[in-house]
Amino acid sequence: MKLHEYAGAPNALRVNIFLEELGLTIEHVQVDIRAGENLTAKFKAKAPNGLIPYLELDDGTCISESVAICRYLESVSGIRDDSLFGSTPLEVARIEMWHRLVEFQVLVPALQAFRNISGIYTDRENINQEWGLESKQRYLDILPTLEQQLTTHFYIAGNKFSIADITLFCVVNFMRVLKIELTDDLPNLQQWFAKMSQRPSVIRAQSTD
Repeated sequence: MKLHEYAGAPNALRVNIFLEELGLTIEHVQVDIRAGENLTAKFKAKAPNGLIPYLELDDGTCISESVAICRYLESVSGIRDDSLFGSTPLEVARIEMWHRLVEFQVLVPALQAFRNISGIYTDRENINQEWGLESKQRYLDILPTLEQQLTTHFYIAGNKFSIADITLFCVVNFMRVLKIELTDDLPNLQQWFAKMSQRPSVIRAQSTD
């Protein structure tokens, strides 16, 4: 298997942390998204969404979307009793609930803020500074909800580490590019982030960026 990625991008880091949690080692192929390599017909023939990362299997089959990649990797790893997506019906539902909140209300606004405020892709998309600032505010506005959740739980989806924690860490870590840090009025999130930063899988995944 080969993971085609741009090291350091949030979704690439998400898959790499997941790989470390599973104890899997696969080949990594870097994609130059700054130069638009992901926009070529050759790339889109393997990843129709034109995004990194995508997983290429030995038979040439390709899987795009980082969560789909994580689900596939966990499935083939043979791990069943301690799934990062949940192991019981209620656990699966809770993790899915919080993970979707993190993806739609934290990750999406964060990426929109970055793209529109930084203007990094002005060569290929319309940039709207006002939308960037609005997206930044939407990101900040949802953080108290996560802070409240962490007043009674060790992790975002409960008392078990899950894919929701991996995704949230990748977003919060990435937003420091815009100099957006967790403020002192979010002590539980600060403590959670510090704990995540010291997790062996996170340290190893970041060391390979």
